[in-house]
Amino acid sequence: MAPWLWGVTGLAVVAGSWRVASSPRPCLRWLVFMLVHIVYRLRFRGRHQIPPTGPAIVVCNHVSFMDALVVGGASPRPLRFLMDKPIFDSPWLNWLFRLVGAIPVDADRRDPGSVRHALTEVSRALRQGEVVMVFPEGRLSPDGEVHPFRRGLELILARDAVPVVPAGIAGLWGSWTSNYGGKALTKPPRRFRARVALIFGELIPPAEANRHNVEARVRAIKVEADSWIDSGQK
Repeated sequence: MAPWLWGVTGLAVVAGSWRVASSPRPCLRWLVFMLVHIVYRLRFRGRHQIPPTGPAIVVCNHVSFMDALVVGGASPRPLRFLMDKPIFDSPWLNWLFRLVGAIPVDADRRDPGSVRHALTEVSRALRQGEVVMVFPEGRLSPDGEVHPFRRGLELILARDAVPVVPAGIAGLWGSWTSNYGGKALTKPPRRFRARVALIFGELIPPAEANRHNVEARVRAIKVEADSWIDSGQK
């Protein structure tokens, strides 16, 4: 997640601190929801697929640095999510990442034991009945398409067999927070109030939730989200 984006969210959190103090994560979700609606013309479908209670994993394609804000804002429940440890350790924003329950992860070659620790935290969150969001591609898409999922999702599901909610996001490829036309965040913003579609697909039960099955579902949903944007349907 880009630090400046979380900085904007942080200002919103401060502005609404009287609510956040009593119930931080649900209130922050509401603030993020309002923020992304100001920036984009959002369309959501299938939010009811996220279970009202109990553990679940939300899996989505990864197009831009705004993805987590859009998915987190659209979710009817607060989400825990994995994020790059160097960003999590930001001295200015670490308090915010801790507030929202972000789970830092880094490559073992840079921080031995980081992956194991992150998996333990994800497992703890799921066993406490929380919802965790994962981008299994492990990086921003270089071309706007869905790329092969990495093994992290398999490792999570091997520890905790929970339902998986596949999701697909469209409309953010081409933004300055995507890798379109060069590395993300290196280009000036050119669009405002762009149409963005997010579709949550049918929940996958634990017995059917494996990396290849989930990846296929996300790919199909992403195509549906692209078509929804192109058609201009409500």
